[in-house]
Amino acid sequence: MRTWQTESASWRSGPWSIERRGGELADIAYDDRRVLRAVGPTGRDRDGNPLTWQAEVLDDTDRLHLSLRCNGTPLAGTLTAAPDGDALAITLDLALDPEAPAPSTVEGTGLTVLHPARLAGTPLRVRHPDGTTADTEFPPHIGADPIPDIAALAWEHDGLAADLACTGAVLAMEDRRQWTGAAFATGPQSDPHHRASNDGAANDDVSGDRASNDLAAGERLRQTITLTATARGPAVQQGPAEPRIVLVPGGLFPEIALGAATAPSSEADPAPYLPLLGGTVLVELDLRTPNWPAALERAASAGLPLDVRVTVPWSGSDLAILTDFLAPHAIACIAAFDPDTRTANPAVFGALRSALEQAGLRPPLVAGTRGDLGDLLRHPDAVPDDAEAVAFSIAPLTCDTSTEQLLESVPVQRLAARRAVAASGGRLVLIGPVTLRPRAAAGAPLMSTRADLADGYGAEFTGAADPRQTDDPLTAWTIAAAAALAVPGVGGLAWYEEWGPRGIRSAAGDPYPVAAVLETLDEMSAGELLWAEAPDEMIWALGSRTGSRVRVAVANLDRRPRAFTIAFGDEELKLFLGPLGWAVID
Repeated sequence: MRTWQTESASWRSGPWSIERRGGELADIAYDDRRVLRAVGPTGRDRDGNPLTWQAEVLDDTDRLHLSLRCNGTPLAGTLTAAPDGDALAITLDLALDPEAPAPSTVEGTGLTVLHPARLAGTPLRVRHPDGTTADTEFPPHIGADPIPDIAALAWEHDGLAADLACTGAVLAMEDRRQWTGAAFATGPQSDPHHRASNDGAANDDVSGDRASNDLAAGERLRQTITLTATARGPAVQQGPAEPRIVLVPGGLFPEIALGAATAPSSEADPAPYLPLLGGTVLVELDLRTPNWPAALERAASAGLPLDVRVTVPWSGSDLAILTDFLAPHAIACIAAFDPDTRTANPAVFGALRSALEQAGLRPPLVAGTRGDLGDLLRHPDAVPDDAEAVAFSIAPLTCDTSTEQLLESVPVQRLAARRAVAASGGRLVLIGPVTLRPRAAAGAPLMSTRADLADGYGAEFTGAADPRQTDDPLTAWTIAAAAALAVPGVGGLAWYEEWGPRGIRSAAGDPYPVAAVLETLDEMSAGELLWAEAPDEMIWALGSRTGSRVRVAVANLDRRPRAFTIAFGDEELKLFLGPLGWAVID
């Protein structure tokens, strides 16, 4: 449980309250009404990796004043939240160490504001740097273009009128829901940082075209976000304390699959022998690497049909070689993706179709993307007419690795599943692999140079393992995510990996807690899906009916115990679950 508890401290001054989590100011509320999900420093290094920060409280009396130091980059400074009645000014002041031997890349460094995802569709007024305004809304549908050139924003929610103004940078808003992030993010646009010279004089070039994003030794970066709130009416009443979840039939229960293990194995340290789980094994092969044949053979050794997802280099002979290796195996379905767009664009899809036909192989062809929903929505040509299914993957910790993001991503996953079904043209949607962290590196791709699996492959090089993978609360989270994703039109859910640091079992084959619930979901996949609209974002349930037998899996993602009711047909159950608790009712 320790890894599921983010260390935090509460701070309050007048009507304003903040939860401090490291260098992030979270759950910023006015009059106990949440205005912003978080504000904090962000940025990326030369390799595209997110900057991380250490924070120390300098003062928390009339203002919240933090000392910041960037890990791995000689950036340091302060973050201050200073209230003044109905206004709260949050200032970031950073400088590169005067002794730094070289300039430091600070791509996108500055304050980033996270707005709660529930603001979707809320009217929004944008003020641009030239003083003009435009009326729009927080994007109601996942996949909207970013909102650029922001100097200030104004909106109303929960009985409050909120105004957010920025000095020191031009901002842009992106919809993180496309990565199942639980927020709209407003942060630095390109490199319009408002910097100060070494003597503190302001540099007003906030919109010029800089040749680079480097800070010189001693150079400063300063930015202020001023948040103002005004009460317009009473707070919106929350839902019932004890929600009622009504399960209804939704077609076939999605097939459950596991991702193939990407961890190392060898003759001296072989892969564990495991019981069968799921209908298929999803194996991702990159034909640019020398050990993809070994990865295919190891995945096939599980004894289940293979869901093959191939990243294809532009070489005419590669797909012909692939079909030779596929021929001996049971192939449930296959997809091929462009390495740059991560999608099944028409050229890649056509080459795959041709190679399979020449080899006399006719597995179902899957289109879509090996990436996230955003990739699918940005590339409408990723679903050719003769595709039989559409795929995308989920990694909720792409932009934010906090437990809060992990828990709050679940209702966004419901939105993502419905959006994918709507974009599928009536085809079944295959979701997965569902993993905690992304399976691709932020910078240049890292690949094995070996022909065997002694070093592993794929995500072993490019996908970070998460410490929560082995914890019991992941079981509750997996039930909740399955309930969110299992909407009518979703034909399959592929989870994690068979074994290893990103798996459901250890490299020795010992099961982690989440293995038991995936076994249950696999058993439930033989029946009819019972699903529900979500009256409460913290309580989730799904069921399966086979003849007269009904099984229901439920989860509570809340930090407090919850009572609720599950109804299906003429049956009604009153349940009580502790924090991050779960149950299976048979």
